[in-house]
Amino acid sequence: QVQLVESGGGLVQAGGSLRLSCAASGRTGSNYAAGWFRQAPGKEREFVAAISWSGGNTYYADSVKGRFTISRDNAKNTVYLQMNSLKPEDTAVYSCAATFHYSITSMSQEYNYWGQGTQVTVSS
Repeated sequence: QVQLVESGGGLVQAGGSLRLSCAASGRTGSNYAAGWFRQAPGKEREFVAAISWSGGNTYYADSVKGRFTISRDNAKNTVYLQMNSLKPEDTAVYSCAATFHYSITSMSQEYNYWGQGTQVTVSS
């Protein structure tokens, strides 16, 4: 069992930055890939970024490529999402997820564990 808790969300002006954190506990000694997803009001959950266990492989949605950076510090059991040049359309609840079955994946159905999410609001 893995528990994930997100933090770092908040209200930020367009063009600003936020760093989200995802703290993991439980089965953290095993190799797991991690990802970030978001869900805006009235929309389906969408993929944002993913990272392999070692951090050597990352993948981003086209909408955030060049602006967001996913990273991890396994010694701290934490995955990060650095968000720069934020836009109002980035407003959403951001959730982190983990999977032990894939080295890296962008598919939400392939993640087994999810955090509760943290709200990010970008004002214009």
